[in-house]
Amino acid sequence: MDYLKIKGKAVLNGKIQISGAKNASLPLIAMTILAKNSVSIKNLPSVADINTLLKLLSNLGADCEFLKDRVIVDTSSINETKATYDIVKTMRASILVLGPILARFGHCEVSLPGGCAIGQRPIDLHLKALEQMGAKIAIKAGYIEARAPQGLQGCEIIFDKITVTGTANIVMAAALAKGETTIVNAAREPEVVQLCEVLRDSGVEIEGIGTAVLKIQGTNGELLNIPEFSIIPDRIEAGTYLCAGAITRSQLTITDAEPEHLGAVIAKLEEMGFTLDVQKETITIFPTQTIKPVKIVTQEYPAFPTDMQAQFMALATQADGVSIIEERLFENRFMHVSELQRMGADISLNGHTATINGKSDLSATDVMATDLRASSALVLAALVAKGDTNVHRIYHLDRGYDSLETKLKNVGVEVNRLKEGL
Repeated sequence: MDYLKIKGKAVLNGKIQISGAKNASLPLIAMTILAKNSVSIKNLPSVADINTLLKLLSNLGADCEFLKDRVIVDTSSINETKATYDIVKTMRASILVLGPILARFGHCEVSLPGGCAIGQRPIDLHLKALEQMGAKIAIKAGYIEARAPQGLQGCEIIFDKITVTGTANIVMAAALAKGETTIVNAAREPEVVQLCEVLRDSGVEIEGIGTAVLKIQGTNGELLNIPEFSIIPDRIEAGTYLCAGAITRSQLTITDAEPEHLGAVIAKLEEMGFTLDVQKETITIFPTQTIKPVKIVTQEYPAFPTDMQAQFMALATQADGVSIIEERLFENRFMHVSELQRMGADISLNGHTATINGKSDLSATDVMATDLRASSALVLAALVAKGDTNVHRIYHLDRGYDSLETKLKNVGVEVNRLKEGL
C-alpha cells in the first residue's frame, strides 16, 4: 500500500493542468451500453474509478481499447448482464450500469454498491423510478435483480430528493424507453448536463437540459449512434488546486478549467480575501496577507459542493477567525476532522456543523485518509504544516485525482509516493 510524504511550508508557483472530470466520465462510460457503434471518449482522467468501470464493462463482454489520447469502448459484444460484487464493492458509481443494461437487454443483476463511507446514499430512488417505468425489481443475496422483458415505459418521475447518480441512471434508461419520460427535481450538476448533451447529440430528444425538469423521448429500444466526445474539466480537481494556492498564499494558475462550473467556489475564495483572475479556460489565484473566516453550507449544484467541503475546512484552519461549515448532504462527511485535529487544527463538531477556530499552526504527523475528498484536505493541510506529513491510505486519492503528486511537484511541492513498511 502506498502513502505520500509531503514537506510542509511549501510555496507554489506555476500552472496546473486540470484533467477530465471523474464524475462526468463515469455516467458517460456507462452510457456506451446504449450504443450500436464503437464510442470514442477523449480527456478521460487516469484514475482508479475510471479503470474500475471500464473493467466492469470488459467483464460484461465489452471491448475497451486504450489509445494515446482517447479510449474506444465497443459494447456491441456484451454477453453478460450481471455486474458482480468483486468490482461493484469498490465503487458506488457501478450502480450507473443498472439503467442502461436494463433498458437495452430487459434484465440485469447488479450487486449492491460499495465506495466511500461518507454516509447513506440510498439507491431506493433509482429503484423506485425504474419500477414506475415498469421494471420488476427484487433484492436477492446482495444483488438487485431487475426485469423489464417488454421494455421500459416512459412516465413522470418525481424525485423526493435531488440525486445525481439517480438522475443519470434514469436519463439513460429513459433514452431507450417507450414514449416520454419526465424527471422532476432532476440534478443540475454539469456532469448530468454533459450526459444529456451527449445523448441529445446521439439523436435522443431531451428538453430542459440544465434545469430541474427533464423531458426525454425514448427510442423504443433502438440503440444509439453516439459521436465522439470529450469529457468536461473536473471542477472539484480545479477547486482543490485553487485551495492549494490559497492555503499556501501562493500565486497559482489552473489551466483547461471551466470557470462557469466553479461559481460557488470562486465566490467563497473571494469572500475569504483572495483575488482571482478568471479567463475563459484559466483561473489564477493571488495570495492575500489575511485569510478571512467564512461560512459554508453544502447544497446541490449550483450551490457550494459537498465535494469541496473538506478542502475548505483545511483552508479555514489558516483563516484569522471562526469559520462555520454546515454539511447538509452526507451525515458522515466530517471524518477528516479528527485527522486535521491530530495536526493541530482547532475544530469542534456539533451534529452536521463544524466550527473551525483559526489561525492554527499545523504540525506534520502521520494521518490517514478516510475518503476521496478527505484525502485532499489532508494534502492541503500538509502543504502548510511544519515538517513532513505522511498521508496514508491514499488509494482513496487515486480514485479521483489524476497524477496528483506529479502536478504538485511541477509547482514546487516536495512530495513523494512511498511504500508502507519500507
